[in-house]
Amino acid sequence: ERPDEQRLADLAARAEALGAPLVTEHIAFVRAGGERTASPLLEAGHLLPVPRTRDALDVLCENVRIAQDALPVPLAVENIAALFGWPGEELSEGQFLYELVERTGVRLLIDVANLHTNHVNRGEDPAKALDELPVEAIAYVHVAGGFERDGVWHDSHAHPVPRPVLDILSDLASRVTPPGVLLERDENFPDDEGELGREVAAIRETVAAATPAPAPSPSAATTPVPGVPLEEPVRERVALAQAALLSSLVAGTPAPEGFDRVRLAVQSRALAGKRADVVAKVAPELPGILGRDAYRTAFLAYAGRRPMTGGYRRDALDFAEDLLIGQRVDEPFARKQLTDWWLERSGPAPLAGRPVTRALRAARFALRRG
Repeated sequence: ERPDEQRLADLAARAEALGAPLVTEHIAFVRAGGERTASPLLEAGHLLPVPRTRDALDVLCENVRIAQDALPVPLAVENIAALFGWPGEELSEGQFLYELVERTGVRLLIDVANLHTNHVNRGEDPAKALDELPVEAIAYVHVAGGFERDGVWHDSHAHPVPRPVLDILSDLASRVTPPGVLLERDENFPDDEGELGREVAAIRETVAAATPAPAPSPSAATTPVPGVPLEEPVRERVALAQAALLSSLVAGTPAPEGFDRVRLAVQSRALAGKRADVVAKVAPELPGILGRDAYRTAFLAYAGRRPMTGGYRRDALDFAEDLLIGQRVDEPFARKQLTDWWLERSGPAPLAGRPVTRALRAARFALRRG
């Protein structure tokens, strides 16, 4: 779909309020379905790769231009980590990004950890990707850690940065001096306060040790290609392909032809696990009521029955409702706690001090169980 006008307006206002030098976004899709595809709107809950096809590139270019027109600062887009590839791709990652920059003038946020992830998971050569990139368009760089399990690299942002990621950073820094490098660490912070400092020092040393090639002359800079209106059938083809893929990942429908079914199964489990982790963060009372292990087991079973359609907070409420209506909580005290939690949060305003409203909501819940 095209970018939402109100979201872009809100983003523009925040960029101005914060004095942000640029706005960044991932090259990915996170939902699919809906009116355009005559299918249920589904949420992935995490970033999924777009196909590197001419159709997808056309859609992405138009979306980038729409965002650029709405934002008061430059836009930079980021390459993502992927567990699988699309069949029938027409461009490599480097070619895809090069054409995107050439046609829109967008800046690039290059995540070298994601290049490593795609090397392990998809057999893609990071050096080849860097060869094909317009390095002069790089706005800044991300570095992060991860872990390998059963031959699959997971970009966790919760583990130390491995040597291969620093090697890719060194290769990039030998081509162009990065305007900035950010170490991403979202959780699992080390007890040793010096560990992150040592990682930052290693990143600085890696960049400093590289000898960048001469910067391109101003005459070599990319001039955006004027956009032309995109034909709706192009968007429809991309939308249908993404809807079929996402449905197979979160709703249990058959995998589209040509995909690696083993990798899609890995991705499906990863999405369910991500849902469980994020819901536990936005609604920490749930693992507290059920117990951490019981919560995760119950949530993964729920995720297998019910795709996410309305964001993580809605997902938390739907999960609690599913447990209660299905009578899946045996312990009486836990069931009462969960019922109270759901009743308190299921309406537009808190219930405290409003016994009549509480009673009405309790009656509504009883009717839904019936």
